[in-house]
Amino acid sequence: MPEPTAVPTPDPTVLHPMPEQPRVVLLRPLVTSPLIEVGEFTYYDDPDDATAFETRNVLYHYGPERLVIGKYCALGTGVRFIMNGANHRVDGPSTFPFPIMGGSWAGHFDLLTDLPNRGDTVVGHDVWFGNGVTVMPGVRIGHGAIIATGAVVTTDIPPYAIAGGNPARIIRHRYDKDDVARLLTVAWWNWPTDHITAHVRTIMSGTVGDLEAAAPE
Repeated sequence: MPEPTAVPTPDPTVLHPMPEQPRVVLLRPLVTSPLIEVGEFTYYDDPDDATAFETRNVLYHYGPERLVIGKYCALGTGVRFIMNGANHRVDGPSTFPFPIMGGSWAGHFDLLTDLPNRGDTVVGHDVWFGNGVTVMPGVRIGHGAIIATGAVVTTDIPPYAIAGGNPARIIRHRYDKDDVARLLTVAWWNWPTDHITAHVRTIMSGTVGDLEAAAPE
């Protein structure tokens, strides 16, 4: 009797993890900018053109700040990251960026060199973004957070919080503080892929205690 064929572990380097659904792409093998870092298995879903994520969903990214997105994140259609290049002066009568139009106005480029810069935008691991979320420059979103559809995230969101609205506010916390600390310690997203594969059901539906018991030694 022939040996059963082993089912391979999903490949984090494949652009389309669901070949029958080209609207879903893994972002790590897609992005090319050295200023964008994405962890394994983080995906973006867009029925229009998911492969255009880097230019259509990361906006005003003129550098040098970085966009960092962790592993195992789920990004719904239309999630956008507004980067620091979107800033305009607001301390004078006009907010119009005259120097970028070139010509004789380019001589005033110093007026744009001291604009506010909130630094890198950082998303933790296992974060779920609903459709149409907008993340403003320099925001940090903790591991395990959920950002509701249409939210505009203007301030940091702690780990395992659910946030929504414009501007986004915390709706509730998924776990109490003690359990959040335990989850951050177990950090399942850093487990070897084979170990994750063996414990998918625990990761998806188990208790915090179950997850701790399943952690590799």
